[in-house]
Amino acid sequence: MRTKLFCCCVATATLLASSLQAQVDNATTKLARDIFQQLIEINTTDSVGNVTTAAQAMAQRFRDAGFPDADIHLLGPTDRKQNLVVRLRGTGAHKPILLMGHLDVVEARREDWTTDPFQFVEKDGYYYGRGTQDMKDSDAIFVAILSRFRQEGYKPDRDIILILTADEEGGQYDGVDWLLRNHRELIDAEVGLNGDGGGIASEHGKPLIFEVDASEKLYADYQFEVTNPGGHSSLPATENAIYRLADALKRLQAYQFPFELNAVTRAYFGSMSQVVTGQSAADMKSILRTPPDNAAVARLSTDPLYNATMRTTCVATMLQGGHAHNALPQRATANVNCRILPGHSREEVRQELVRVVADPKVEVRFVTPHGGAVVDNAPKDVPPAPPAPLPLVMTSMKAVVAQMWPGLPVVPTMDTGASDDVFTDAAGIPSYEFSGFAIDTDDVRAHGKDERLGVKSFNDGLDFYYRYLKLLTSAH
Repeated sequence: MRTKLFCCCVATATLLASSLQAQVDNATTKLARDIFQQLIEINTTDSVGNVTTAAQAMAQRFRDAGFPDADIHLLGPTDRKQNLVVRLRGTGAHKPILLMGHLDVVEARREDWTTDPFQFVEKDGYYYGRGTQDMKDSDAIFVAILSRFRQEGYKPDRDIILILTADEEGGQYDGVDWLLRNHRELIDAEVGLNGDGGGIASEHGKPLIFEVDASEKLYADYQFEVTNPGGHSSLPATENAIYRLADALKRLQAYQFPFELNAVTRAYFGSMSQVVTGQSAADMKSILRTPPDNAAVARLSTDPLYNATMRTTCVATMLQGGHAHNALPQRATANVNCRILPGHSREEVRQELVRVVADPKVEVRFVTPHGGAVVDNAPKDVPPAPPAPLPLVMTSMKAVVAQMWPGLPVVPTMDTGASDDVFTDAAGIPSYEFSGFAIDTDDVRAHGKDERLGVKSFNDGLDFYYRYLKLLTSAH
């Protein structure tokens, strides 16, 4: 028995070492960059872009790499919203893994940017363009890695399924949701790996932690609306719809939802307290006590990321009001976007917003996703608490991180935004967000002006996921 155990351990160690030694070559790095550029320069916004064009381009990449047509599927509800599903066949020893990426991007106006957001620009050690952080970087890497696996004849111990989808950022037809409802058999998997979050949080180029998003907030939009009869603008009324709405938004701006930690965020602050120094480290330790130190909570809340990690957040994102330059407004509305902590429903938050506004003439209603209908009440379902991260995901990850960034702690985190994981988790496919990209905490430009990603960060992310997927799917 000891001899067999020894041989098994040696074999496992040898496999681990050989898998970790695998690295991308120059040809694969060039391929990934070329795919990255191609994707950035295809406009996939909901307004005027076309996700199908990007999906078709990636399908051709896979055909060129030798994938059979039977393993390449373009599926979707409309001509502009086709999703790509590609399967790399393995031995079938284990249930498949699912790689997830969305092709659509947030709107970007040329006049707001220093460069054209839909031109791939390399300068000063960065790649610029809409989608360089969110998330055509990961899309390109997934396509390049699976293409290389196919060309080198690698046979994983399970099928690897990649989906590149529409409408994660908006629109009516979220691709992951649509595929689960219409073609579950094509994407069923043991676990989902999403490149739409996580990765290396750094400061001034120095890595702090490797984040694995093991939980996420719940996304919700609400409409604040004020109506009144209006009138001639020369006779200002005591009640002005725009002013009344503005007062409500000021009350929202001044309001903070209660401080709250869960198992994932508690572990996050515990780990971060060993990474940061000074007052921040002391404050993180203090908020973990029972009861938490309120002064420490207040100090940490001045940091937008920490604040969003500790509480539900709601912010006005769009305004509309009035119907003529020379008339009092008869209607004024605002969209309020909320990111809700796990354990709370959208309806619970809607009712809290009603209390915050404290004005019966300001209607607070729920905006349904994927269609934007405005209804009186929000869903009351409460997402389940996140489970502990699976060893299947974490063991290989920690091994690769230890080799590429020695000593860097791997920390489960809560995504303060939201992702397509909400659909796969609900469907029984536990899903995690992470990448190998290092982005400084003060240079997060996803959804913003002059979005960019470091060239080295992109190359490291490619190397990371190549090693990780090879190790994860090697026969054990």
